Amino acid sequence: MRRGLRELPPRQRATLVLRYFDELSVGETAAILRCSEGTVKSQTARGLATLGRVLARPELGAEQGKVTT
Repeated sequence: MRRGLRELPPRQRATLVLRYFDELSVGETAAILRCSEGTVKSQTARGLATLGRVLARPELGAEQGKVTT
């Protein structure tokens, strides 16, 4: 998972880490990143989509097995 996160653009990575690892709300994340809640939502959606594509790549196959949803 960490390797997949490292491959995300910085804004998407920050949004996912704050939302899912730090368990912050959309509002709290927006305040920390100094952006709108809409930006947090769109960056979260894009980040999840990008992460899914990254983790689906064959070279991350072994690591992909460790990811739980």
